Amino acid sequence: MKRLKDILYKVPVSAVHGNTDVMVYGIHFDSRQIEENDVFVAQKGGVVDGHQFIEKTILSGAKAIICEEFPLGLNDDVTYVKVEDSNVALAIMSANFYNNPSRKLQLVGITGTNGKTTIATLLYQLFKKAGYKVGLLSTVKIMIDETECEATHTTPNSLMVNKYLSLMVEEGVEYCFMEVSSHGIHQKRTEGLSFVGGVFTNLSHDHLDYHETFAEYRDVKKRFFDSLPKSAFALVNIDDKNGQIMLQNTKANKKSYALKTLGDYKAKVLEKRFSGTLLTVNGVEVWTRLIGEFNAYNLSAIFGVADLLGFEKLETLRIVSELESVRGRFEYTVSENKVTAIVDYAHTPDALKNVLQTVNDIRTGNEKVITVVGCGGDRDKTKRPKMAFIASQLSDQAIFTSDNPRTENAQVIIEEMEEGVAAENYKKTLSILDRRQAIKTACKLAEAEDIILIAGKGHENYQEIDGVKHHFDDLEEVTNCFNQLKN
Repeated sequence: MKRLKDILYKVPVSAVHGNTDVMVYGIHFDSRQIEENDVFVAQKGGVVDGHQFIEKTILSGAKAIICEEFPLGLNDDVTYVKVEDSNVALAIMSANFYNNPSRKLQLVGITGTNGKTTIATLLYQLFKKAGYKVGLLSTVKIMIDETECEATHTTPNSLMVNKYLSLMVEEGVEYCFMEVSSHGIHQKRTEGLSFVGGVFTNLSHDHLDYHETFAEYRDVKKRFFDSLPKSAFALVNIDDKNGQIMLQNTKANKKSYALKTLGDYKAKVLEKRFSGTLLTVNGVEVWTRLIGEFNAYNLSAIFGVADLLGFEKLETLRIVSELESVRGRFEYTVSENKVTAIVDYAHTPDALKNVLQTVNDIRTGNEKVITVVGCGGDRDKTKRPKMAFIASQLSDQAIFTSDNPRTENAQVIIEEMEEGVAAENYKKTLSILDRRQAIKTACKLAEAEDIILIAGKGHENYQEIDGVKHHFDDLEEVTNCFNQLKN
């Protein structure tokens, strides 16, 4: 229970009707969760406007209403607070309600199109192995040191972020690594958080269904770095042309990592195998179980973060050599007759290209590369033909199938993918609507030493069709196929 005026500390308020010196029990933006003496924050969403539920929440016992517009009839038993932006208000209020937990640990945010989950998770692993209590807020899972919680969004809503951070503080967590999505930044979910550092991975084609233009997508990411304080660090991939843009207006300590150009943290790949990668980081040789050039970028970022947080360089690299791959990120299994199947989350054109280039770099002889790939429904349609072009161009056989069609017709999604296939690659493609059947077909087509890439879903253990989630796990499916073929 807290005093309303204390929760409103630093919230940009434009008008108040009633008394802010009242005690409240909780904050909610979902009208269905309101109970006696709670605060309701009315947000204007893309589909639903929370302002239309104000009266309902008062009947449920709301003691205070935070809104961008006062309703027509004001209840004298309720305090109304008019704010410029309800999203900002919710984020700052959430931080205040939970006693600003982000200030009580070292919070590092990771943003970019690809690599966020891998970098955040590997940093969690590294700091755990170094003996610290660590938190993780990622797409795959949320960790409060040893305790795992289910993740539902890349960046949870600001109430949940602060709740998790508060639980981490109670657990004695010293460092937390958090994925920061463009949606999260745009919806102000990170407002009121205190970051000691930010990492930029790269920027490529994604989320244009939400942001509309690439420039807007880029500028939203940049906003995160613009908000970092002077005491923080901003570590960017300088090989990506957008890395320099992220640094333009930041007050933070500017640092860079790279493979191809000069950077403060420089990696160089010496050898690539399915068993791992030999590389140098700032001139020191290290063997890692992680595979491919994209992971060399991830590891140089991790090394940079550890250094900027005061870790000893050689000890960091020793632990780097022990790090394990992240669930659904270039995760592979090998059949009895030596067919390698790789499951990867690659769901953007750039990520798919990176994974396929890595596969082609590693293969040594006449192995075929068979790619199973689909595109999600209710998402950016413009990347569908690009994904198909890359899959058919860089594979010996491409099988187009369903991903998470959501409310769209899966067959239509596949047809939109097919439009991107170059004429010379048509003969290398198949379209199989059922994802399970597509994976089975890939397994039947594969011969000894061949490589199957199943892209797009990675760690996900479901397939969403017509708004319903059905159990589906790519790694589970391909393992079952291998076992059936063995028998």
